[in-house]
Amino acid sequence: MFDMVADVKRYPEFLPWVSAMRVRQDSDTATLADMIVGFKGLRETFTSKVEKQRPGSIHVEYIDGPLKYLHNDWRFRPEEGGCAVDFSVDFQFKNRI
Repeated sequence: MFDMVADVKRYPEFLPWVSAMRVRQDSDTATLADMIVGFKGLRETFTSKVEKQRPGSIHVEYIDGPLKYLHNDWRFRPEEGGCAVDFSVDFQFKNRI
């Protein structure tokens, strides 16, 4: 699960409203990328830094775009027969939609 979430190029495969990703920089510990999202005719792009702390967590730091702020965390923990994933996201647009 960690590897799937750490591979930001795959976000359009499993995150609703994410239509594309443009990776600017990538390493084992961090990725800088532009995320293109669309919902009900709206399309926005924002830049974030994805900090990868293998194997337990991924933190997304908002850099630039239409948001006032974005806090996003993924946490992974082993459980019998698999893995438990905790996902949290909190954001606010700069302007009302």
